[in-house]
Amino acid sequence: MLSPLSRVLVLALLGLSVLLGVLFWRKQNVRRARGGRISPPKLAWLLYAVFLWFLLCPLVALDSAVSPYPRGVLGSFAAFMWVRGVAELYMLYVSHNWRPPYGIAHDVLCILLVLGGLSGYALHHDGPLSRMDVWALSLIALVLVSLVIEVMYATLFFQAVEGHTVGEDGIWFADEEQARFRRINRITFACNIPLYAGLGALLAVGLGLGS
Repeated sequence: MLSPLSRVLVLALLGLSVLLGVLFWRKQNVRRARGGRISPPKLAWLLYAVFLWFLLCPLVALDSAVSPYPRGVLGSFAAFMWVRGVAELYMLYVSHNWRPPYGIAHDVLCILLVLGGLSGYALHHDGPLSRMDVWALSLIALVLVSLVIEVMYATLFFQAVEGHTVGEDGIWFADEEQARFRRINRITFACNIPLYAGLGALLAVGLGLGS
């Protein structure tokens, strides 16, 4: 179970993520901001990834209730992802030269980073796993699954827009109206269900719900 402070912060960050999601949906779909409209499945995926990668992972990495090695893996991943986030925002909104292959390359590096950390943990860990260790390793496994799925999404999207992600009129999101995004949206909807179920189960355990 996470520390009391972390449990409060997790709930606060969940609420913040929902609020930001509503504001972002209005910005892209009502005000028609740069990057194009975003479909409900893609918005759900974006919120999932931001919460898991940028908020939950660094929060768990700072929680003393978690063993040092899993904390190190999650912290290293979160730091690497935050660097990508800052660079990606700059390339999207300032230099207008973001391309999905950049993100794909970063995702692959993240996968290697996490797998390397897990390998080190397996080599140095001795003895049975605690309940918190199992929880943290399950969270890391969920991170790995989400990264693999992100690589698939980015590849399909780049093919669908035929590389048209740069410049003032670049397309960054899959909407729900264009035929070229229907397959991507169907796949995203199908993947969102187990991803959210897995995250929900982990949060329930980490928050001590039902214990």
